[in-house]
Amino acid sequence: MSDHDLLVHGTFANGTRGYLAIDEGRITATGSYISATANEEIDFGENLILPGWIDAHVHFNEPGRADWEGFTTGSRALAAGGGTTFFDMPLNSSPPVITRAAFEEKRRIGENLSCLDFALWAGLTPDSLDHMEAMAEAGAIGFKAFMCPSGLDEFQSANPSTLRKGMEIAARLGLPVAVHAEDPETIRRHQIAHLPTATDMRAWLDSRPIEAELSAIRIAIELAGETGCDLHIVHVTCPEGIDLVTEAKARGIRVTVETCPHYLLLDDTAAIEIGPPAKCAPPLRSAQKVAGLWRQLIAGHIDTIGSDHSPSPPELKQGDDLFAMWGGIAGIQHGLPLLLSHGINLTPQLSSNVASRFRLPEKGALTPRHDADFMVLAKKPFEITRESLLTRHPISPYLGLSTIFTVAAAYLRGHKVNSLTRGKFLSPTR
Repeated sequence: MSDHDLLVHGTFANGTRGYLAIDEGRITATGSYISATANEEIDFGENLILPGWIDAHVHFNEPGRADWEGFTTGSRALAAGGGTTFFDMPLNSSPPVITRAAFEEKRRIGENLSCLDFALWAGLTPDSLDHMEAMAEAGAIGFKAFMCPSGLDEFQSANPSTLRKGMEIAARLGLPVAVHAEDPETIRRHQIAHLPTATDMRAWLDSRPIEAELSAIRIAIELAGETGCDLHIVHVTCPEGIDLVTEAKARGIRVTVETCPHYLLLDDTAAIEIGPPAKCAPPLRSAQKVAGLWRQLIAGHIDTIGSDHSPSPPELKQGDDLFAMWGGIAGIQHGLPLLLSHGINLTPQLSSNVASRFRLPEKGALTPRHDADFMVLAKKPFEITRESLLTRHPISPYLGLSTIFTVAAAYLRGHKVNSLTRGKFLSPTR
């Protein structure tokens, strides 16, 4: 009789050869040498074995907008990009997840269609305040609020009064609040003072200044301190925003911060060259700000990396008016390989920090008692083409770029992810 279900041999992030022993989907032993037997044994040679990406920020839009992206195509593309777990946002599905009924319907669909494990964010809007406790009972990983218009009338923004009320509820429930931090009043004043005279990408980039982001971060941090709420600020684009979070941590505020691959890989010049696939909010920043963001990442001041995969059909990314187009970047499949091609160990921001921040103790590490979730990374140059995209629509700002690494496989609880794999719903440990 074999000692283990599976033995995996390969090279780990520190460059050493070793093994993982896996039983019933969990890692039971690790080391540099093992003499035990297994029902199956795989040697990945010089390929790297890294913890699977826990992407805490995706928009898979189901139900209601599966023609934009759904659980099937979205989770498949994330697996191809090294992901093993994702947290789906409460928009842009229709209806949005602002009631328990909507939450449970999205969970049902995800359990039927996702090939990866997943959790669900619930919405924090003026309409959801009375439903937050019920959504927490249903297993919400946390609550998401937009401090500016979301782009969808059915998911209303949370002004400071609404955000305070929601944070008070979230603090009582012991769940974090994630915020899209852009101050609409700062944007409004800026646009009055600098009236756009064009509708191209340059005008779009200039219309949403960094100060709007910083103003919203300050407001959110102040409210988190007053309410005792755990705060998670998503898709921060600039080093100054990270500084505000670092300073707040030093004052004892329970706040963490996320950035996204596109804010590290692309700048405003690239946005102008790429066009509509590079439109997002907050917008891409200057090369100087990108360099500053990298310095913050290397210094360990950025807690998590999420894709903010926010796709749309091609017709919503067409035309000459950038302001009228859908503002979202579809980069879930190749953002991570491009980041890893920079040769920096991002395991904390991709895996362990995410699992710890959102109380998923079985996830995030290749050590005993954790789920055997990992990616196999081959050092094999790869050019990103439309034909290689597994998302619902072949749209990506990364077309034509090349990665040093290719994700050869993703494993979920010890099984190679394929079209037959079915993920499970995750809720935070209470």
